[in-house]
Amino acid sequence: MALALPLAASVVLTFGWLWFFVRRDRHPEPPWLLARTFGWGMVAWAVSAAFEASFQRLGVAAFVLLLAAVVEEATKFLAASTVVTERAFDEPMDGLVYAVTAALGFALMENVTYTLGFGTHAATWHALLTTLAHALFSAPQGYSLGSRHLRGGEYASHWWRSRGLLLSVALHFVFNGLVTGGAGWPQLAVLGVVVVLMVVLTRRYYLHFEEHARTNPRPPQ
Repeated sequence: MALALPLAASVVLTFGWLWFFVRRDRHPEPPWLLARTFGWGMVAWAVSAAFEASFQRLGVAAFVLLLAAVVEEATKFLAASTVVTERAFDEPMDGLVYAVTAALGFALMENVTYTLGFGTHAATWHALLTTLAHALFSAPQGYSLGSRHLRGGEYASHWWRSRGLLLSVALHFVFNGLVTGGAGWPQLAVLGVVVVLMVVLTRRYYLHFEEHARTNPRPPQ
């Protein structure tokens, strides 16, 4: 029973953030497709955890953090990409919606595992810190996925996807490095700057796609 409250809080927090991000979509996505993407995000966590279990033997902390960022963002990106061929994926905002949905599915599984492994106290700060962080890490991926509706051509699509994934990995790597390092004031200040940067990027992406949704009629279903 001691773990029931933090587990329930993780679920509430995750779906609270999901509502916060999905509500910005002027043309709501099918619930079943959101649920499927969320589920793929949970699977992405299991895949990344299996890979990361072997990283600890490498010994070099910075390299391990980089590998973890690459694996986690790549698996979340693949989870979000499962919707790009669906008919419902028909406007730029959808890229952000599905990327964040996959990221929050990933975050929920991570929080549940962390709670079961480390207990109530550790789970509380971990859920508060990382649930939103995972969603913000994935925003560049969502922007790149959504940009396929703004920029024509296969080359442009591949370039934007690669750039979005690389930016997500970079943000994740820097964030993890700051969180796992010493907790001095300089580190906390830099961490604050990184978080603000992620928020600003995400807001900019949403505003851009909201403007596109206002000025462009939705394709017929």
